[in-house]
Amino acid sequence: MKKTYHGSCHCGKVRFQALIDLAAGTGKCNCSICMKSRGWGAIVKPDDFTLLSGEEDLSSYQFGSFSAEHLFCRHCGVKSFGRGNVPEIGGAYVSVNVSCLDDATLEELSTAPVRYMDGRHNNWFEVPAEVRYL
Repeated sequence: MKKTYHGSCHCGKVRFQALIDLAAGTGKCNCSICMKSRGWGAIVKPDDFTLLSGEEDLSSYQFGSFSAEHLFCRHCGVKSFGRGNVPEIGGAYVSVNVSCLDDATLEELSTAPVRYMDGRHNNWFEVPAEVRYL
């Protein structure tokens, strides 16, 4: 069931709210950027995401296919969300960093299913052979 969550970066300059169904699943991948930033995302449609403050405090990083905009707070460096457009997953999306949800309960976080993706080998719809490090 979808629920409105509030989230922020570490310093609090970037704040958002998003309508997310954590029980529908979250994702972790082993691509180079997710590995280095320990990404844990929940994908939502852009209409289910509202940036409440901090647009001017965001910096953007893109690489590879430029299909994803990796956003981070220019003050504290935390990636609280990113956005992009990938037709294979339904087009435009916002990937919310689950770890940045301020009002998610420990039970919600610990029971949210995690889907693993093999981004390291551009095999996004398959589970990597090893996931314990993710």
